[in-house]
Amino acid sequence: MESAEAWVRDRSDGAALGPKSERVARLLATQPEFTSYASAGAVAGRAGVDAATVVRTARALGFSGWPELRLELRSRYLASLRATEVLGQHEAPASDPILHALRSDMDSLALATRTLDVAAVRAVAASVASARRTLVLASGAFSGPAYLLAHCSGFMGLDVQFAARGGTTLVNTLTGLGPEDCLVAINFWRLPREIRDATEIAHDAGVTTCALTDLHRSGLTEAADHVITVPSEGTSHFPSLTAAMSVVHALLAEITRLRGDDARAAIGATEDLWQRMDLMCE
Repeated sequence: MESAEAWVRDRSDGAALGPKSERVARLLATQPEFTSYASAGAVAGRAGVDAATVVRTARALGFSGWPELRLELRSRYLASLRATEVLGQHEAPASDPILHALRSDMDSLALATRTLDVAAVRAVAASVASARRTLVLASGAFSGPAYLLAHCSGFMGLDVQFAARGGTTLVNTLTGLGPEDCLVAINFWRLPREIRDATEIAHDAGVTTCALTDLHRSGLTEAADHVITVPSEGTSHFPSLTAAMSVVHALLAEITRLRGDDARAAIGATEDLWQRMDLMCE
């Protein structure tokens, strides 16, 4: 993972930054813990500029505004920490951890609503809906959104598989993908090498590659044709998947709309099989 300072320097290289924006960029690079939490006004105060300069700097670095850049900074800063260090960031002995987690997830979802690239969500949904076959990649706890996407897409008659096993099994799966297919990689916090490499291999094979993640710029997004970015910060040592799950719900809703009568027919046929096999309680 590239350090915050190196990342900001890379983004600033070639950008049209004036002296005031340079001060903002220097602050972003050297104080990532502060800037990834702070408001535009707080950053402006510490950098000795006005809030409008902070917004202009964010846009010069390729973001729509300060909230989007701050989200990137926060995700990148947390990804540089060990799990115990992430826990240390969130320790608040005086607060109720249960209510704190619920309120944090509400805030995360509100932030996702403000920063989400809806066009990217539509593009990923269209890619899955039109693909001959879709492979969904995820690791560990992030398998939750991946499994939901694969299972409910299959309910609509699509060939969408969750690659639950890695190593040689994953390699065998990748070798069958081509230009008519789609790959969706779902990952937050640290990026497993296997997820990154598999996405790159699929991209090189002409597969439409999509990423659902918490970073705009990473080894994963560099290999993705379409990128959906959502906040993922939790209140303990692990990321929150609330925004990610909501985006998967949105993807499924859009896929249902795109498939129209075909989706309805597949759903009906699946439910008929449930009844034939007597799967559900009365």
